[in-house]
Amino acid sequence: MTQGLMMLSGPAFPVLGTPRFVLREFVASDLDAVFRGLSHPQVIAHYGVAYETRDDTRSQMDWFRQIAAERSGVWWAICDSAVPETLLGACGFNDWDHGHRNASLGYWLLPEHWRKGVMRECLPVILNYGFDAMALHRVAAEVEPENLRSSRLLIDSGFIHEGTHRECEWKDDRFLDLADYALLVHEWRQRS
Repeated sequence: MTQGLMMLSGPAFPVLGTPRFVLREFVASDLDAVFRGLSHPQVIAHYGVAYETRDDTRSQMDWFRQIAAERSGVWWAICDSAVPETLLGACGFNDWDHGHRNASLGYWLLPEHWRKGVMRECLPVILNYGFDAMALHRVAAEVEPENLRSSRLLIDSGFIHEGTHRECEWKDDRFLDLADYALLVHEWRQRS
């Protein structure tokens, strides 16, 4: 599979690809892997969504479908291209503001796939899709300051740290800071 986007005709879900990975629509059989990811202590340590049961995770699966149908975002299941039915993690855009042409970026991976360059390979394809197919002008991401690997990924991808919202989120019985990062379309194009 060549690197880049492979748009399906009509209103079909946009399937993206890299040399090693396919980014596809979530399907019902992904439920167990999504639950495993969004209940795993290492994944949810710095992620804003967590589930206690497999049944609770169905709301996340519904959300993936809902934002695509409403055109308020798009999230992909990240899979190994050799085994596209096996979920490694997820990534995508939400809070898509069509008028202002911006969206928020998010991602997570199951821990056994960390430090293997998965997001470093997938993020450029996602960003190309956002800036080209979605006509975004700005992509933003929020990261807990302690999540140094995620911050480094964003900076290495051209995102600029714009500031920190102090104690803006309540999690694990304490207030958390969130560091704001953003990338503008012309900054992305200069890197290409």
